[in-house]
Amino acid sequence: MIIIAGRLYVAPGERDGYLRSCRDAIEQARVSAGCLDYSLTADPVEPGRINVYERWESNEELMRFRGDGPDSAQHGQILDASVAKYRISSVEEP
Repeated sequence: MIIIAGRLYVAPGERDGYLRSCRDAIEQARVSAGCLDYSLTADPVEPGRINVYERWESNEELMRFRGDGPDSAQHGQILDASVAKYRISSVEEP
């Protein structure tokens, strides 16, 4: 299992518009083979922060989506980012 998690920063006044512009990508990811979860959300504390969370069955399916997914015209709006890929070997109840 692969988890992509972290945060993006955009200008605070542009965050809602940025998230609206990501809606197609989010919808496309969620119906893509191997996608278990995909979410970009406004942080409730920091006005320009967007929380990133993706969960994929495999790296191959993630890369297939990245190759076939929508273009990221939004990249120019990102001021800073800290996002990482995690390879998970097991899952258990908390």
